[in-house]
Formats: sequence, C-alpha cells, structure tokens
Amino acid sequence: MRCEDARRMAREALSPHEVGERLLDDVLLVVSELVSNAVRHAGGVTGFRIRQLPDAVAVEVSDGASIAPRTPGTPAEAPGGFGWMLVNRIAQRTEIRSGRGGKTITAFLARTAAAPAM
Repeated sequence: MRCEDARRMAREALSPHEVGERLLDDVLLVVSELVSNAVRHAGGVTGFRIRQLPDAVAVEVSDGASIAPRTPGTPAEAPGGFGWMLVNRIAQRTEIRSGRGGKTITAFLARTAAAPAM
C-alpha cells in the first residue's frame, strides 16, 4: 500500500461523517506517517483501517515487524524517529499491539481536539 492510497481510503471513510477540516488534516498526516514508516521500516503494510468512534477517529496500520517505533535519539546515534513523535503529539493516544505476525499501531484522534502547544 502506498501513502496516497491510504490517504484516499481515509478521505473516503471520513467523507460521510461530520469531520472538520483540521481533524481530516490530522488524520491524513497520521496515516501518511504510519504507512510510510511501515513501508520504510517494516516491510510494508499488512492491514489498514479507519474506525469511527463516538469521540475519536482511530487509524490502524499493521505491518509484519514486531519492532516498536522509536523516539528521536534512541539510540542516540540513530537518525529519525520524528514521525513517531509527531503521531504521538497529534493523537490523543496511541496503542501498539504485537504478535507473531507483526504489530498493529492504532492512533486515536479526538473529534474535538484543541490545538497542541508547540
């Protein structure tokens, strides 16, 4: 799956619902980050889903690697990790479920999120 395909699917999933422009932009950014990380670091996307919850939109991306994303500077000499930091800044919360076949990362984006402090 390519990022463009995942963003299109997310737009289609959200279009029948009352989703504000800011939330849509945040969802599309999270989709891009999670999908590109799965492609770049985990062999590709094995599952993708957008779920509508009463108070949030859940973005789920699965891949075949059990290794969790890392934050910047872990280890100190390794570049990257900023996309995962961004996802955690935008999302109300994130969950990582690992199993034998890889992992699923779910980012929950609040429907009434206030702008994060920068």
